[in-house]
Amino acid sequence: MIDATIEALVEAAIREELITEQDRIYSRNRVLARLNKLDFDKPTFVPRDSIPNLLETLTEYAVESGLVENLLEEKDRFMAEVMDVFVSKPSEVTRTFNALRAVDVEAATSFFYKMSQASNYIQTQRIANNITYKAPTRYGTLDITINLSKPEKDPREIARARLQPAPETNYPTGLLAIENEGYGGHLKHPARANHRIIPLTLGGEEWSFQYSPYLYYNEHSILLSNEVRDMVIDRSAFERLLDFVGQFPHYFAGSNADLPIVGGSILTHDHYQAGRYRFAMDDADVVATYRSDRYDQVDIETLEWPLSVVRLRSTQREQLAMLANQLLGHWQNYEDGDIVPYTGDVRHNTVTPIARRRDGRYELDLVLRNNRTSEAHPDGIFHPHADVHHIKRENIGLIEVMGLAVLPARLKTELEQVVRFIEGEDVEVADMHKAWAEELKTKSGDARVLVDQAVVDKFVKGLEDAGVFKQTVEGQERFTAFMSSFLSHVDKVEYGASSSGMNR
Repeated sequence: MIDATIEALVEAAIREELITEQDRIYSRNRVLARLNKLDFDKPTFVPRDSIPNLLETLTEYAVESGLVENLLEEKDRFMAEVMDVFVSKPSEVTRTFNALRAVDVEAATSFFYKMSQASNYIQTQRIANNITYKAPTRYGTLDITINLSKPEKDPREIARARLQPAPETNYPTGLLAIENEGYGGHLKHPARANHRIIPLTLGGEEWSFQYSPYLYYNEHSILLSNEVRDMVIDRSAFERLLDFVGQFPHYFAGSNADLPIVGGSILTHDHYQAGRYRFAMDDADVVATYRSDRYDQVDIETLEWPLSVVRLRSTQREQLAMLANQLLGHWQNYEDGDIVPYTGDVRHNTVTPIARRRDGRYELDLVLRNNRTSEAHPDGIFHPHADVHHIKRENIGLIEVMGLAVLPARLKTELEQVVRFIEGEDVEVADMHKAWAEELKTKSGDARVLVDQAVVDKFVKGLEDAGVFKQTVEGQERFTAFMSSFLSHVDKVEYGASSSGMNR
């Protein structure tokens, strides 16, 4: 009986502290209204179930009743509208967040994270479908995710989108715009009725804080500029990232680079990503240490990592931001072999920055990026090369830079075929994987373990392809030459031995 499901949903919302007992009747009636249902028989038995499961049952009822079309986007919109019944208004959410933050900042983010999960804005049930594992590499233990959380479009939805194009409107102004809070959605824009954001001030500007509906790591969050403007990496960006980790020291914050190929999927809205997770890059070994007389409060290091990383550490945020800006400016004009900074007026050099707090100090990692293409590498010279495209062809963005692979959903089926092929079954392996599968079949060991490790090896190779200075003797000599030229540009540096034997 659907009445029992409705009451179970109300019970679950009380249990998850979205509402209180006083809100029971009001919330029940608002759900009834969304179902166009005028009567209610109080059930004698109320099943205990999760909010996502109960929402699925309600949505099936709405589809069978003709209230909702049996299409994913329509069902998602209905579920968001139902959950909006149980989510406090933005001002109330912000008031609770700020009251908790005044006492304990971790309690504030825990409240907001829990609320975002309980309200089904964070798609916990779909995220659970992702295939995830960890595997050892020469750079530490990396994370692998085969992303199954975003369901594929129903062919009927694709056809309908062609026949009924989305309304021509500039509202909301983008997928990350603040106008998405509570927005109903349309054919090409997801429903956000149950979405809430927290206002922040970063670097003296108005920004907002929200969680990602499809988490790739713990407390995966988005920081977005309230002003819709293109992504830019500059001194102000460094200052905002450091400002955020100053306010939220238990989180890291980072930005995709601001150029195509090496950047993220949304370059038209200035935004960062944050969260509470320790990536493999956090623990990368130090290869070389440097010192600047002008910035004598900053430790400067390069790391053993497949991409080329300069780590700056200091208690002085201003010095960090200033030196980071100096390094960015030097790198933007640096040329060495395949590293060409400009083609005409088109810039190729930029950085992927990551900020964190550790041991009482601020850290700012600057990952050197170049997005130039060539005839041999049309997707990017410093981008995963063709030999790894059967596993990873997409951009190496912020999350991958730090050591977490986000791989396409197609691999779930394709890799299962490779495993079965190695085990001796007569199965058809996708053409792109055939040579790789034949090579793996010659090795001894459990087929699934072999494939899992081989996927990690391919991901590492893709990261190494993206590194501008390779982890080879020649590559590190070139990295040293870059650092020397940078520090000579900043101030006169005397070189001598260090504890690592590589102070230059």
